[in-house]
Amino acid sequence: MTIQLAQPSDKEEILKLYQSQLGKKYCPWNEYYPAVNEIEFDLSRKSLFVMKHKNKIIAAISIDDDDNVTNLPYWTPKLQPGAELSRLAVDLDFQSQGIAKKMIIHGMNEIKNRGFKSLHFLVNKTNLKALKCYEAFGFNKVGECELYDQPMLCYEKEL
Repeated sequence: MTIQLAQPSDKEEILKLYQSQLGKKYCPWNEYYPAVNEIEFDLSRKSLFVMKHKNKIIAAISIDDDDNVTNLPYWTPKLQPGAELSRLAVDLDFQSQGIAKKMIIHGMNEIKNRGFKSLHFLVNKTNLKALKCYEAFGFNKVGECELYDQPMLCYEKEL
């Protein structure tokens, strides 16, 4: 299994991966998000990474650029600039195998290599599976907000 920068030719397969998550327990996504627009935005910034197994995309994660998140008042000033990891998805057949953890580590390393001082992210406060995964990394809960019609917890970690 390898993690690499996504290519435009991966767009359809990534969208199918995102859509496979819909309706699953704790998944806050819907038929409108994430969509092709988010994939194209991430590709245009070289910020979308995929894990492949036998040439099949089994996971994806992106470095997001969302002013609504960046401008939240919770982020520690001395840890700025910070970056956000977003849109983490793992193929249903490959879940609970540590793949999400590998994708997060890859994203954290990429963010650090791009000169950011911290990683921040939002997670729906009811997404127990994601919360458990992030706790293992030692993220600090720094706030709560309502964003995109969802109750979110705000987490941050110095890199």
